[in-house]
Amino acid sequence: MPEVLKAPLVVEFPFTRSLGPVQSTFLTGLRERVVLGVRTGDGRTLVPPVEYDPVTAEELTELVEVAPTGTVTTWAWNHAPRRDQPLDTPFAWVLVRLDGADTALLHALDAPGPDAVRTGMRVRVRWAPERTGAITDIACFEPYDGEADRPGGHPGEFANPVTGIVAAARLDYTYSPGRAQSAYIEALADRRNVGERCPSCRKVYVPPRGACPTCGVATTERVEVGPHGTVTTFCIVNIKAKNLDIEVPYVYAHIALDGAGLALHGRIAGIPYDQVRMGLRVEPVWTEGARYPDHYRPTGEPDADYDTYRELL
Repeated sequence: MPEVLKAPLVVEFPFTRSLGPVQSTFLTGLRERVVLGVRTGDGRTLVPPVEYDPVTAEELTELVEVAPTGTVTTWAWNHAPRRDQPLDTPFAWVLVRLDGADTALLHALDAPGPDAVRTGMRVRVRWAPERTGAITDIACFEPYDGEADRPGGHPGEFANPVTGIVAAARLDYTYSPGRAQSAYIEALADRRNVGERCPSCRKVYVPPRGACPTCGVATTERVEVGPHGTVTTFCIVNIKAKNLDIEVPYVYAHIALDGAGLALHGRIAGIPYDQVRMGLRVEPVWTEGARYPDHYRPTGEPDADYDTYRELL
């Protein structure tokens, strides 16, 4: 049995979103060192504010200022901060009910150790030196033993309001393809495409999944397919991807390798993008030392008849 592979994988992208009037005012307020909540029809004040009452679904628009001081309602100690967390030294995650609010805000508490944190302790906001209109304008909370601050009654109107935010979304994890796909990847290193056949429906899955998703039974019989295949459908890519050295436009297609019961995807080259078509017969092109095909190109064979691949669309 081949070694089951594993490798670190990072999925990262900037997430851009526009803000409605409530969130826009809340984040703009943080930029100006003002914490705002939203008042519900029954008089509760929600912090952070939301646009609709979570109980009645009523639209909420009345913003009210709350104090930057509050009370810890619950907490958990973070002994090993990760990248991009609020503090780079151990800290507590806390839910803080700010004075004047009826709900709690999640943030970090800068404390010397877990023995210094307790439910019911008083804290206050530590503002970031530079503020841009984001939740990170609250650098963290810190212990506080003074009098409760009184809200200033800010009307919630600001010049140059924040209308959108960009958040960096990132996921770091270790990916293991499992037994079936490990064997598939090892075969690719030898420039072979190997799938697995379902013992019940006899469909050959490439890449293999270790089990038939239709019949729900394990697959162990290995079957070599291709190398030629048929374009079943495709799209023309007109937006250049970051860190991908391919000029646009180019074509990405679903390709049914000969003998496979499932189409895989690959880039089509060696032909003008506007001449790629369903039924086009293609073959893989490998580059020196590569573990997978760089792209697929036309074989020069006549196009496949639609009936031979229609069930693989």
